[in-house]
Amino acid sequence: MSDGGSESSPRTVTMADVQQLVKQKDSIEAQIKAYYDILEGQSKAGMDEPLVDIEGYPRTDINVYEVRTARHNIICLQNDHKALMKQIEEALHQLHEHDREKHRQDEAEVHQEVMEQENSVPSAFAKIDTVSPGSPANTSGLQVGDEIIEFGSVNPRNFQNMQNIATVVQRSEGKPLSITVIRNGQNIHVNLIPQRWSGRGLLGCNIVPLQN
Repeated sequence: MSDGGSESSPRTVTMADVQQLVKQKDSIEAQIKAYYDILEGQSKAGMDEPLVDIEGYPRTDINVYEVRTARHNIICLQNDHKALMKQIEEALHQLHEHDREKHRQDEAEVHQEVMEQENSVPSAFAKIDTVSPGSPANTSGLQVGDEIIEFGSVNPRNFQNMQNIATVVQRSEGKPLSITVIRNGQNIHVNLIPQRWSGRGLLGCNIVPLQN
């Protein structure tokens, strides 16, 4: 009778798993060496030396039972060792594949974050279409074509109309006003001090709203 497909997905291999397998391998190798030492002590019986003399009788210079047991255990342990080495190889492969996949995921996440940050960059809401020579705007470094993304406290999220900018200018007369514009794809920050000069207004530039 089927259990309804309750098979669980394979657990992710960890470095601790690999270390445990290596400990098992070292233990098996130690056991194999111990059994070889037993054979060495039995007149160097080894794995292939005959256990009977030339007349076919059990050799009297060795403990035949002990030699047979050692040989049997060595063969079993060598099979276990071979299977364990295959497990270790597969575990290492899974571990490295997991690391590669995690690296790919990390790169994808970083790329996604960068894309989100780029997409979250506020779009410009106004543009400078004229700058008068010698004006405060000209002195601050503003240029024709600059697209405004921040004008004091005004930004794309709260900008409604040009009156917002006019209010900020009037309140900031004689004080540094932080302005951020997009110029040639880069964000440029300037400090502009609205003040009286020989021309019209407090800025000496004309700002027009951008139609989104």
